[in-house]
Amino acid sequence: MVMQMDAAALKLVDFSCRTGAAPAFPYGLGERGVHEIAAAGHGDMPACAGFAFCAGLKRAGPGAIIWVSEHGRRRDFGFLAGHGLAGFGLDPGRVLFVHARKPREALWAVEEAMGCGAVALVAAELPGIDFTASRRLSLASEARGVPAVLLLGPRCEGATAAAARWRVRARPSAPDRWDPRAPGHPRWQAVLERSRTAPGAAGRTHDLEFDHETLSVHMVSRLATGASRPPSPAAGDGGDWRETG
Repeated sequence: MVMQMDAAALKLVDFSCRTGAAPAFPYGLGERGVHEIAAAGHGDMPACAGFAFCAGLKRAGPGAIIWVSEHGRRRDFGFLAGHGLAGFGLDPGRVLFVHARKPREALWAVEEAMGCGAVALVAAELPGIDFTASRRLSLASEARGVPAVLLLGPRCEGATAAAARWRVRARPSAPDRWDPRAPGHPRWQAVLERSRTAPGAAGRTHDLEFDHETLSVHMVSRLATGASRPPSPAAGDGGDWRETG
């Protein structure tokens, strides 16, 4: 279900699943199977995390969320913070962090976490994954009913056994409505590169904005470019649009 929000052409996405209905955004992300979220570029890894929070992790059922991070990912992009999770509407108390030294150990941790009955979802930051490893995780996810979300680097290419692969990049945000010089709500562009549950949706581009006040995700029909200036809430005062992720 889509409902008109305002003249800025924001549309609220209803993430509810309906029995018998055609697959809809986000096509099972965070609900079932293994989904890959790959960065469009090296600097888009934070955008992948933001997209995972608002479109995937919030859909997890009751139980713990296990977040596995490989050493190289932590070294390059840092650690997740509790207040950041809360900013996306997630209870930091239900997220358990596992730090792995090597990608092989991270994959082992993901598979082991799927076998725990108290786990609702497993997320992992990895440099990449091959077909054999993704097939193993997909079978474990199907057998145990625990979804997995894999955040992968920009070099992630080729076929895997994952249910879907997203390619995410950060996009410019509109300025804050109270201060046109400040960045506003984060925005991302998420391209569904492939999907086993919704093959007809492969190739679709979703321009998204997360509202921290309502803790909801909106489709944005038109995104800004670096050269654009939005209408200012204060007469005579514009403001550059800023990159967010």
